[in-house]
Amino acid sequence: MRGFLKHFLRAGSFFCFFFFTSQGLAPAHPSGERATDREAIGAVLRAQESAWNRADVDAFLEGYWHSPELTFSGSSGVARGWDGVLARYKKNYPDRAAMGQLNFSDLEFRFLGPDAALVLGKWHLQREKDELGGVFTLVWQRFPDGWKIIHDHTSAVAQPKTNP
Repeated sequence: MRGFLKHFLRAGSFFCFFFFTSQGLAPAHPSGERATDREAIGAVLRAQESAWNRADVDAFLEGYWHSPELTFSGSSGVARGWDGVLARYKKNYPDRAAMGQLNFSDLEFRFLGPDAALVLGKWHLQREKDELGGVFTLVWQRFPDGWKIIHDHTSAVAQPKTNP
């Protein structure tokens, strides 16, 4: 009995190792297509930066899934639905001065399947009176009309103080 149990556990461990590593290592698409997906998502982010820097919140939101199921998590809680996310942005950034100039950087892509991606990055907002910055995690889904953000978790990170 003891030998059977030892053999069973060893076989089960091998199966679990094989199953989980094969699932994680099998590419969903050839690397060339992943480069195309990275570029497509990057283009959406560049369009968002441009829209933001023109103080056009409506155009900025074109990168988001226009659905009541869209979610945004931030320091003020969770906004639900495209209309809720739009209202949140318009409340927190009512004019050009509040919006400042936005820049995204340090993007990291993790593809979760053929039509899903996770993108980590940093954001920086330069305004006349101050600067803000932080990190974000974006969950993306590919739709027939392209990649869209289906969940955004953005956090502010305190900027380091510089000594005069």
